[in-house]
Amino acid sequence: MPEKKNIIWSTGRRKSAVARVRLLPGSGTITINARTLDDYFPRDTSRMRILEPFEVTETAGQYDVLANVEGGGTAAQADALRHGISRALVAASEAMRPSLRKNGMLTRDSREVERKKYGHHKARKRPQYSKR
Repeated sequence: MPEKKNIIWSTGRRKSAVARVRLLPGSGTITINARTLDDYFPRDTSRMRILEPFEVTETAGQYDVLANVEGGGTAAQADALRHGISRALVAASEAMRPSLRKNGMLTRDSREVERKKYGHHKARKRPQYSKR
């Protein structure tokens, strides 16, 4: 394990998913909840979303990622991890901020699920209208 001062902690969020990310200099291995990236996220689109901050900043293979992810679904977890990695990269080097900001990776997607209302089937869907 590298020295404590080289580890960068950050948090990423999306819907109800929270990703606690540790970024440290290394060879580019990504470990999520003690599992590999391919094992935890079998979908290519999820893996692509997670690796996007490294491609934008051209730092692929320079950092190892250790992450704990909880809550939400798989897509929300992948986006939370992407947000956490982006914030950690900015903490590592402030020069990466403009490119990440331009690609929308530092903005937290604040959309949440709307609650169900009484008398409705879902949040907004109402019972069918009957004239007679």
